[in-house]
Amino acid sequence: MTPGTETTSTDKRSDRTRAAILRAARERFAAHGYERTTIRAVAADADIDPSMVMRYFGNKAQLFDAALAIDLRLPDLTAPVPPDELARVLVRHFLDRWEGDPADDALLVLLRSAVTNEHAAARMHEIFATQIAPALAAALGPELAARRAGLVSSQLLGLGLTRYLLRLPAVTALTRDEIEDGLAPAIKATLESH
Repeated sequence: MTPGTETTSTDKRSDRTRAAILRAARERFAAHGYERTTIRAVAADADIDPSMVMRYFGNKAQLFDAALAIDLRLPDLTAPVPPDELARVLVRHFLDRWEGDPADDALLVLLRSAVTNEHAAARMHEIFATQIAPALAAALGPELAARRAGLVSSQLLGLGLTRYLLRLPAVTALTRDEIEDGLAPAIKATLESH
């Protein structure tokens, strides 16, 4: 055996195990929420011993955070975005985010869990505070962005909740263009209010 080959093989096996745990955890959290997901169930889904989940992630809260490491991938608002288009850009981005890759539904899993679990709610607060306000600051300035980020987040999360989790017929029946046309003016008004 070539020196260093054993470490590489072990690292690859470790990476595969970690990936299997995260995949199983995302599916479990998506299907059952935070409260009803157990380390044992995740381990069974990943076909490993529960002690391995603990070894890699420590506890359920740390596993949840790792499984739902979310980058909102907000568009670059440092480039000039016409003020009249900013709200539409945000709505379009979130529609793309939620309707894009079905395997990347971590934001919806977090939203579902945040409704009933304080840890998940704190995680949602952190993600939106560290990503929405800084992105808006590029377009609005830091003071106005800090005041508006929460209201904009509530509108976008409300869309996610009603369209993708609760699946309200009046919202699911809307086309993307209808959502943009209806929601963008409300977000624009929020961004421009004094």
